[in-house]
Amino acid sequence: MRERPGRRQSAPSGAGGLLKGLLLTARPKQWIKNLLVIAAPAAAGELFSVAALTRLTLVFVLFTACAAAVYLVNDARDAEADRAHPAKCRRPVAAGQVPVPVAYATGIALGVLAPVAAVRLCPPEVAALLAAYLGMQLAYCLSLKHVLVVDLVVVTTGFLMRAAIGGLALDIPLSRWFLITTGFGALFMVAAKRYSEAVQMAGKQGATRALLTEYSTGYLRFVWQLAAGVAVLGYCLWALEEGGVPHTSVLPWRQLSVVAFVLAVLRYAVFADRGTAGEPEDVVLGDRALALIGLLWATMYALAVADW
Repeated sequence: MRERPGRRQSAPSGAGGLLKGLLLTARPKQWIKNLLVIAAPAAAGELFSVAALTRLTLVFVLFTACAAAVYLVNDARDAEADRAHPAKCRRPVAAGQVPVPVAYATGIALGVLAPVAAVRLCPPEVAALLAAYLGMQLAYCLSLKHVLVVDLVVVTTGFLMRAAIGGLALDIPLSRWFLITTGFGALFMVAAKRYSEAVQMAGKQGATRALLTEYSTGYLRFVWQLAAGVAVLGYCLWALEEGGVPHTSVLPWRQLSVVAFVLAVLRYAVFADRGTAGEPEDVVLGDRALALIGLLWATMYALAVADW
């Protein structure tokens, strides 16, 4: 007999199935977002030393553990609701592959161990930021994801924390324009994703997050367009910020990288406008043109850092 959608499916038994389920619940596909921890050190040219790479690898692992803790707690808390969802019912906790108490216990353990390890192995600012991230994300899981606008701010702040923690780990001053560009760039992608979800699920009941029914597509379009404009402006000011030291490279690569950045925003906006901007990593890695533009931008900025 064919199984109805939303019904709990049989789960693989044994420790192997449980470990696989825990790993899937930790969302390994999302870990690519945590590579933002290298953003500030890379921009400052402080990335290529053994000490820096070792510290940043540790911070990446700790941030990934915190993010996994949030996913585990979130899926444990939403298990019943996820079972009624056509796609989320396949999540390991909702499908019964990972028992709810095990998901809670693993999430709490990771959430405690990561900041404790940061206290012992990293500067105090890193431990404080990890604790703040956990507190904010758990509050999001419990209630903030149901509050208009605040839900966008919390998700955006999570990206901003990833970008800032690398600078804190290496004691690198964070430019205000870097923070503005990163924050509004993240808001652009978050709002574009919400807009795409709203467009794709228009008229469908029970197939998307409830809060989307309270946003209009016009409002979400306004948000991602506004955020894209502020991100471009912030990047232009960041690229022109020389600190009084003239460049000695062959070309003003830092300033020229504005062209690649604007092209990347315009290309990403194509998917946002179509309502097909899903997970940011899927959009960037799934579109060859956007990936090439990103590579061009990275090359130009690397040349600027190297003063070549």
